[in-house]
Amino acid sequence: MISRFFVFAVFISLFHLSAKAQHGWEVGGGGGVTYYFGDLNTNFRLNRPGAAAGIFARYDFNPRINTKLGVSYGHVAADDADSDNIFEKNRNLNFRSHIYDITGQFEFNFFKYVHGSKDNFYTPYLFGGFTVFNYNPQTDLDGVTYDLRDYGTEGQFSGEEYYTTTKALAYGVGFKVDLSFEWSLNLEISARKLFTDYLDDVSTVYADAGDLEALRGPVAPLLADRSLRDVNIGATGRQRGDSHGNDTYVMTQLSLVYYFGSIQCPTITKYR
Repeated sequence: MISRFFVFAVFISLFHLSAKAQHGWEVGGGGGVTYYFGDLNTNFRLNRPGAAAGIFARYDFNPRINTKLGVSYGHVAADDADSDNIFEKNRNLNFRSHIYDITGQFEFNFFKYVHGSKDNFYTPYLFGGFTVFNYNPQTDLDGVTYDLRDYGTEGQFSGEEYYTTTKALAYGVGFKVDLSFEWSLNLEISARKLFTDYLDDVSTVYADAGDLEALRGPVAPLLADRSLRDVNIGATGRQRGDSHGNDTYVMTQLSLVYYFGSIQCPTITKYR
């Protein structure tokens, strides 16, 4: 549905806006916060914000349509100890990960947006696109940091672990406003719907502890099953995560943007 909307918006804007409309390049960068939602945060808690930062280049085709290519960093984390759900609290898993992503997206401005105009100097916008990102879920045990993927916590054989560089759909909303002809501020909320359910290293069921130890060593079963021992929920084949839905992370960033372009008097006059 989102992709169809953007295709429709692109064609309508390209055919109906003046060929003399203002266009040019923008570059920007900024920072904000990152949130994770998935098997270790099923009720959308916002108590563990991580850092976010990014830089990007944008090309303005006309006052409605832009394309943008950006590189972003984010940090995500979650802990079952924060949950109000009894099962999740007893499961007692946690993780953290750095995220590095590259995103290309189309943007559609709700209002005509013309740099230097007295009337068309701000607009909310929608966007959609595609992301490639890298991650590496980690946890601490007895003061030592472990890369969870290396221990096949859900019974993955060596060489059959999940990929830590994979894809996502990017979508969201933003708001841009001029500070001057060259400079503007952009506030953007951007979600990534991942093509993996292993951002948090949790997806399916508990593996057999004996098999894990034989395959990955004595630490593996300790990382896979950290359930509170008075409830012992980590029996072989019992639910560990929910594989029916993939994980998500969301970045909210405020960016300062510089426009490389020239004032086009006929175009600016038209939109005033």
